[in-house]
Amino acid sequence: MSDAASRITETNTANDVVLYMKGTKSMPQCGFSSRVAGVLNYMGVDFADVNVLADEELRQGIKDFSDWPTIPQLYVKGEFVGGCDIITEMTLSGELDTLFDENGVTYDKDAADKIREANG
Repeated sequence: MSDAASRITETNTANDVVLYMKGTKSMPQCGFSSRVAGVLNYMGVDFADVNVLADEELRQGIKDFSDWPTIPQLYVKGEFVGGCDIITEMTLSGELDTLFDENGVTYDKDAADKIREANG
């Protein structure tokens, strides 16, 4: 296992929810990362943010690890969930709520409902 892969595994094991993104949750550096971080922040999800722009090995490593070509990438309980489009669809359909419920991830259900109302 490469150094990047072992660091990714350690991060995913130590945190229930991890977002590999460009920038940080308080200062996203791209629109797609901003959208996913914004949804998680609005829903009150406690998540670890990993800025791939700060580490070129990690930036490529996360793509190899998941076999997914784009960033951001969301992991819940160590499992790859998806990128921006998938997380957006899951949020709007309620699937993200179900995923969080099934994995014991705390989030604000009312905030999730407000996102759906605003985008319905």
